[in-house]
Amino acid sequence: MEKLELLAPAQNYDCAIAAINCGADAVYIGAVSFGARKNASNSIADIKKIVDYAHLFNVKVYVTLNTILNDDELIECEKLINELYEIKVDALIIQDFGILKLAFENKLPPIVLHASTQCDNRSLGKVEFLQDVNFKRAILARELPIEEIEKIHKNTNIELEHFVHGALCVCYSGQCYMSQYIGKRSANKGECAQACRKKYSLVDKKGNYILKNKYLLSLKDNNLSKHLDKLIKAGIISFKIEGRLKDENYVKNIVLYYHNLLKKYPRVSFGEVMEDFTPNPNKTFNRGYCDDYLFNRKDKIFNFITPKSMGEYVGSIVSINDKNFTIKTKEELNPQDGLCFVVQDELQGCLVNKIEKTKDGVKIFPNKKINLKKGDEVYRNIDTKFNKTLENSKTRRKLKVIFTIEENKFVLKDENSTKVELNYFFKEFANNQEKMKENYIKALSKTQDSPYFVEKIIFKTDKLGFLPVSILNELRREILDKLSQKILSNYKTKKQKPVDIAQFPIEEGDYRLNVHNNSACEFYELCGCKVLERSFESIENHKNKELMRTKHCLKRATLGCKSSEELFLLDEKNVKYPLKFDCKNCEMVILAP
Repeated sequence: MEKLELLAPAQNYDCAIAAINCGADAVYIGAVSFGARKNASNSIADIKKIVDYAHLFNVKVYVTLNTILNDDELIECEKLINELYEIKVDALIIQDFGILKLAFENKLPPIVLHASTQCDNRSLGKVEFLQDVNFKRAILARELPIEEIEKIHKNTNIELEHFVHGALCVCYSGQCYMSQYIGKRSANKGECAQACRKKYSLVDKKGNYILKNKYLLSLKDNNLSKHLDKLIKAGIISFKIEGRLKDENYVKNIVLYYHNLLKKYPRVSFGEVMEDFTPNPNKTFNRGYCDDYLFNRKDKIFNFITPKSMGEYVGSIVSINDKNFTIKTKEELNPQDGLCFVVQDELQGCLVNKIEKTKDGVKIFPNKKINLKKGDEVYRNIDTKFNKTLENSKTRRKLKVIFTIEENKFVLKDENSTKVELNYFFKEFANNQEKMKENYIKALSKTQDSPYFVEKIIFKTDKLGFLPVSILNELRREILDKLSQKILSNYKTKKQKPVDIAQFPIEEGDYRLNVHNNSACEFYELCGCKVLERSFESIENHKNKELMRTKHCLKRATLGCKSSEELFLLDEKNVKYPLKFDCKNCEMVILAP
């Protein structure tokens, strides 16, 4: 069986280290620019520190360069790629085919290329093309059902990566132009304003409201944790957690959760995760979970009430008065917990000032008055105690090592048989050999702040030299550092195959190809695809252009598939967007008015 990879997001250095310590086999992170999360950028120096820590455990580091680039930006990107190659980044996640043109012309170092989900990888033909031009990996569209994933795997040899947890874009990735249209903030330039999390109304041709002021494009969060076995059988080798804007607590909790689920399978990284908390995905940010796309369902994928985190269900209200209310719950609630409720189809919340346990349940004294009633469901979206547990967690990843003590030499070997030696000198043998042995064991075992765990200390000499504890500590630090240096010097990044030319699945394409520079245009045309127009961001006339194409269908969710009603999406500024329904492919299209 091929070894599997748990791929974790990293907003910054701290998140990356937390992900590695909690069991990630790879992390993906933005560089100083050109990442699809503009607010999650990192310096070359910080990425280098992450790389050096990750590679001790054979954990990979992928950098996201997955925005579209203009001609000047492509020149800057070429320089950045060379810098990333020099610090031994394992792969780049890219969208812009201008980068492929650079690689085709041998202007880039042989750094591995992964095709971002922003490339719109939702068909066998597209993935075959990505394989034929020699992408190492394709990151599949979240919308693909399990049967389609299986078909792609059976007909290609390319590595397949799939999102298993986190936020769902309502539109096919790379094909969303709503943010650019509304506010000149392009999702394909890393500046998405999350238009899908705003309020809209659904109206008919006459202006009658079918739904009014709801979050009609807001989807629940993805959670495929119950279906990892199915995904493995379908050919997925990399299991991706969404969330490069999520905080360190989120990363710790979700990564450790999936790490534990994947423990029974062979994995690409080394080391043992020494955990000190029990992960629970319901206790960190979520909009409610779903698995609908994997099974070609759409009935439970949306949440029209709120785009915010509802957290975990904790119980229902059994009594209420002006100053407090009582919840029937099995959960432990604490002061400063955040509670939320659905009141008149709106999410409202409060903080807990004080609690009292009663015979009927838990009496809550909130920090503000909310118009609740008996029977209302209660959710907790801030679990103060759990958050503090995550903040204080000392969960670490450790490589097992064995010390061998010879008369004038320490030998240190890790679990992968990497070995280093360190000579040491002493003036005389210890008078109390038993006590000296205890000192050696105690000093050499102090590896709490290092990436190592001493599994065993072997003595191959009956006569130990006298060494003060301070010297033993210094020798321990020196040999552990020597081992780290050797592991890193032995680490070899994989090399990218030369980028080739292959026939693109279609012979001509419009703005949805996201061609934003001359090199990308040239590469498409080398691959037999005529570029009819440049990117959405480049053109002025947007009338009747597709702003979104989505598997989430408002007609199906409200009137039913058989309705012939002409429908429109109305935003909060009364701009009316025509809706088109591609029922053959079970897709809804939002058009520019």
